Amino acid sequence: MTITIYDVAREAKVSMATVSRVVNGNPNVKPATRDRVNEVIKRLNYRPNAVARGLASKKTTTVGVIIPDISNIYYSELARGLEDIAKMYKYQTIISNSDNDPEKENDIFNNLLSKQVDGIIFLGGTLSSETLQLIQSTSVPVVVSGTHDVEETLPAVNIDYKKASTEITERLIEQGVERFAFVGGGYSEKARLDVQAGMEAVLAEHQINLDSSAVYIGNEQYLDGEKAFNHIKEAKPQAVLCISDEQAIGIVHAAQDAGLSIPEDLQIISFNNTRLVQMVRPKLSSVMQPLYDIGAVGMRLLTKFMNDEEIEDTNVVLPYRIDYRGTTK
Repeated sequence: MTITIYDVAREAKVSMATVSRVVNGNPNVKPATRDRVNEVIKRLNYRPNAVARGLASKKTTTVGVIIPDISNIYYSELARGLEDIAKMYKYQTIISNSDNDPEKENDIFNNLLSKQVDGIIFLGGTLSSETLQLIQSTSVPVVVSGTHDVEETLPAVNIDYKKASTEITERLIEQGVERFAFVGGGYSEKARLDVQAGMEAVLAEHQINLDSSAVYIGNEQYLDGEKAFNHIKEAKPQAVLCISDEQAIGIVHAAQDAGLSIPEDLQIISFNNTRLVQMVRPKLSSVMQPLYDIGAVGMRLLTKFMNDEEIEDTNVVLPYRIDYRGTTK
């Protein structure tokens, strides 16, 4: 039988309002009364009804989190930072995996709204036009971390992908690289577009052409990296810029299987810098994104929206570092 607030009040011989004040940490309760109520709560194993509390306060202290691929280490590292800040501000999270499927993403979004969440945060992923329409039609605050809608209309936390790509491309050209390839994925369209744009702008300045056969757009997974290498190898690239660590490692292994030496024959650099970069040999060069901070700052930004706090900037750009390891010269 479900224990209700009425049962606790009856056993403790207090009003339901008093039980509510104890549960919600209201200081206006006598210590002896608080102790008695807490003893009954523990003895009856009472669990407050979050939905009922939410209806009364118009807040459920829950946040919906939508992740495109929960098995991908990049998104799990973002989620860790988010969870810590959510806990600090006493929010519970409902984490859902969308598989980067627009239809599933829409279903999840509507389901979260039906649960009366106080806010929603997207960790990475490419937001479909349908999802953007849903976001625009609701009053629930929405923030994106580790991604951005293409039009940059939503509050977001990221690094400057274009600037990082520009720096890398310029360095490679200074080393004498003339043939480039680019490998991206569908999970992070805005980041992919920024990285590709930064690279192509520098190549254009140096009158270097990026052949269409040297561009591959996949799904950011390891096996997709092997497919990417088979696609770009005809262009004989000397360097590859790759959005995903998993894809990049797939390229490293496929290139090695094909008899190429890394980095002498092919230099490879990625843009995630998850702990996977340390697990491949040679170690993977990568743009160091502060993944924990991206998730944490995104959650903090969302708490500001949910609590009507002052917000100085809705588009937060965090610093990055480029770590050149064994897959670059």
